[in-house]
Amino acid sequence: MPLLAALLLLAAAQSAPTAPTGQQGLGGPAVPGVCLLSREAIFANAKAGKAATARLQQLAEQAQAEVDVLRKPVEVEVQALQAEGAKLSPEQRRAREQALAPKLKAVQDKTQHSIREIDATRAKAMARLAAALQPVIAKVYTARNCGLLIDRNSVLGGNLSNDLTAAAVAALDGTMETITFEREVLPVQTAAPAR
Repeated sequence: MPLLAALLLLAAAQSAPTAPTGQQGLGGPAVPGVCLLSREAIFANAKAGKAATARLQQLAEQAQAEVDVLRKPVEVEVQALQAEGAKLSPEQRRAREQALAPKLKAVQDKTQHSIREIDATRAKAMARLAAALQPVIAKVYTARNCGLLIDRNSVLGGNLSNDLTAAAVAALDGTMETITFEREVLPVQTAAPAR
């Protein structure tokens, strides 16, 4: 799976807007002081969360382009070897495969390194968003006179009128409309020499 596709799947799984289970709720009386919130939905719907997702996608595309620069010439060599395979002696084929091995490893190493960097970038950006969100949640929680806050994604049913998510999105948008960041640069991990 290409790096970009893997990273986009990861980002989508972690930041997709989620609706509370049983969107309509099951009705019944609202429980005073019990409030609901979906942090994932806040990150997915707030302006800063959308900006972070767009920037992560841009960085992932750049990382994929870097990997492609290494990968494409190696793919050409692999295809040539496969096409000529029947014409080569076993020794010639083995020699060509051995010559390709370090190039394939370099592509794999670059891909893994890029994934680690994008993942570190995502984690740092999400931490910044979470830090900005915490006082917003506290303010909305206090304003709604809550005594208990529950992750709305864990609720199976009931009266969902005390969902603070939309108010938290609006409040976060009022304090932080965007977020900027660059790709984290991690040290290249080198394999330990074989003994």
